[in-house]
Amino acid sequence: MFYWVMKRIFLGPVIKLLFRPWVKGLDNIPAQGAAIIASNHLSFSDSIFMPLMVRRPVVFLAKSEYFTGTGIKGRLTAAFFRLTNQLPMDRSGGAASAASLNAGMEVLNAGGLLGIYPEGTRSPDGRLYRGKVGVARLALQAGVPVIPVAMIGTDKVQPIGKRLPNIRRIGMIFGEPLDFSEYRDQADDRTVQRKVTDDIMARLMRLSGQEYVDEYAAVVKLRLAGKPEEPQAAAEPLAAPVAAQGEFVQGGAAAPGSPASAGPVEEDDAGRPAAG
Repeated sequence: MFYWVMKRIFLGPVIKLLFRPWVKGLDNIPAQGAAIIASNHLSFSDSIFMPLMVRRPVVFLAKSEYFTGTGIKGRLTAAFFRLTNQLPMDRSGGAASAASLNAGMEVLNAGGLLGIYPEGTRSPDGRLYRGKVGVARLALQAGVPVIPVAMIGTDKVQPIGKRLPNIRRIGMIFGEPLDFSEYRDQADDRTVQRKVTDDIMARLMRLSGQEYVDEYAAVVKLRLAGKPEEPQAAAEPLAAPVAAQGEFVQGGAAAPGSPASAGPVEEDDAGRPAAG
């Protein structure tokens, strides 16, 4: 109820008036049935702008830190995220990440729309970074299509570290659903997971026009901050489980045909690949 009231009556109309979002390809979102919406991630506000433009409710996997803050601000932030259909995503790997996977699967099994950022964190510089394979495992295990969406200009509205947003127009392009059903019986195959993830990132690159970097954004953030690399920065939180230990495989090499080697694709006005 809170989600609907905020979206339709309070928050939604104000945001649409101030930021005048433009949208292409919205008809690529199915009217019913489960699907994953995989988005590039430029700003904290991506999780606000995009669900407002989708007619159906979107449940997002958001980083768990948003749900564990202390003090008044931390508790308000956690309450807001829970009331706006967002679920905590533990990115450290192991059993905690398995629980995050189960939460996402419950949304898909119930026929809902699950939003996820394959990069795992916001881009530090506006470029598109290597995707983590959790999005592939979810899509393959649930047998659902993946709808890529490119957020445009949200990093200019709310750059990292800026609390108050700049009032300017933003946009988003929803691409055609990507069908990976041919790989469903290989959901736990890491090579297949990497290929599917790279296919998704290649489409995001083409829709957004971002430069692609075949490296994890979390690792780059640590480097820019002058901090040593931490294992969880390159972790694959929702990767295939290792049966012997019951733990999640970390890392993984890029598969051939990754987005870095994909050529440009012309798009029509709806964000679809043009014929020819």
